[in-house]
Amino acid sequence: MKRSTRLTYPMVRDDGGLRRASWDEALDRAADGIRRSIDAHGPTSVGIFSCSKATNEVNYVAQKLIRTAIGSNNIDSCNRT
Repeated sequence: MKRSTRLTYPMVRDDGGLRRASWDEALDRAADGIRRSIDAHGPTSVGIFSCSKATNEVNYVAQKLIRTAIGSNNIDSCNRT
């Protein structure tokens, strides 16, 4: 049986290398990075890409999140293809 090379846990970068992390730590780091970008460059520095294969409800939640929680209209999807 072929062994999967897919990651099943989060990794974070420390001192130029990657190490295994908890989901809480990885999500906190991602949120901090988004927050730093918004603080430094404004809410339009953040965008979201939504999938055309997702349900309408999932796409609706994605656009609500970026517009209301972040304050950006930068949302796109691959619906045109």
